Parts: sequence; C-alpha cells; structure tokens
Amino acid sequence: MDVPYDITSYVRVLKLASTPSWQEFSQIAKIAGAGILLVGLLGFLIFVIMIPITGGL
Repeated sequence: MDVPYDITSYVRVLKLASTPSWQEFSQIAKIAGAGILLVGLLGFLIFVIMIPITGGL
C-alpha cells in the first residue's frame, strides 16, 4: 500500500468532482424517490399476498 499514491489519487478525484446543478439534483432526487416508492409498494404487495397464505398476522 503506497500511501502517497493513494492520497494523490483521492485529491485527483476530489478535483474532478463538482456540485450538481439544481436541475440535475432534482432529477436524481425524483428518480431515487420513485425507486424507494416502488420498492416499498412491492414489499407491501408481498405482505398483502402473504396474509391469506399464512393464515393472518
């Protein structure tokens, strides 16, 4: 593990990183929110389907 090389690579990545614009951020937030809602809905549907199979809560 070459520590000076690791630090320079981290610095290089930080220099390339930039703050997203408001439009880019809002689009990413919408997509992430839709994904969270989709996973939650899928889990709820599996829960509703399993209630009759297992005989209740």
